[in-house]
Amino acid sequence: MAVTLQPSIKPRVAVHKFSSCDGCQLAFLNLGEDLLALAERVELVHFAEAGPLDPDTDVDVAFVEGSVSTPEDQTRIQHIRQHSRLLIAIGACATSGGIQALRNGSNRAEWVAQIYSHPEAIDSLERSTPIANHVKVDFELWGCPVSGPQILAVVNALLLGVAPHDNADKVCTECKRRNLTCVMVSHGVACMGPVTRAGCGALCPGLGRDCYGCYGPAENANTDALAAQFSHLGLTPRAIARRFQSINSQAPVFLAAADKVRARDD
Repeated sequence: MAVTLQPSIKPRVAVHKFSSCDGCQLAFLNLGEDLLALAERVELVHFAEAGPLDPDTDVDVAFVEGSVSTPEDQTRIQHIRQHSRLLIAIGACATSGGIQALRNGSNRAEWVAQIYSHPEAIDSLERSTPIANHVKVDFELWGCPVSGPQILAVVNALLLGVAPHDNADKVCTECKRRNLTCVMVSHGVACMGPVTRAGCGALCPGLGRDCYGCYGPAENANTDALAAQFSHLGLTPRAIARRFQSINSQAPVFLAAADKVRARDD
């Protein structure tokens, strides 16, 4: 992040929602007493889910949850960028298009007509896209949803006048730190941990189940090797592709991996 905050000034902060489930905003609210302490250190000028409403004001930091999925979203994100010194995209929807991006490879008009009795009332774009596809993003915080500690770490770094840390390690490193047995080795479960970014504390492997890739691709993700391992475990090419095209389906690394698997199947 090229721009940081001045530690001596109480920053003005906004939290904006686009197409999403609100889970990442709840990461703020679930901070509890830490949120009250945070409110003493920053000025929350816009956060609809918490109360303050002033979406058009100038701010030092804008946290943005959700993907760009409607024409109105396209206009609004430009406005927010123009009125924010720093813009931070939080969560899978904001960083890779999210679950709603699963529609990107389908015929929008066809499935909208199958679902809604008045499809003409649905004003959505053909594709669900991440915030960085439309405006400059100063920092991305991956996760579905992000966690309270992640939010606090970013804010604390900014208040200290330094760039937030981008944790691009793999979930496997968190499993090792927790002394967890690898579910892929011990149970033959197809786990996305070897290519997925850390940050969740290895939540799913800690419960004996596989990682679904909620936190997006890790640094230097070897998707070819993982796809080969999934094949050895008996997954079909289609099943392997679906593993990569889930919560973070439009993340370039996962999208390329899914396309490569499908090409081999063809």
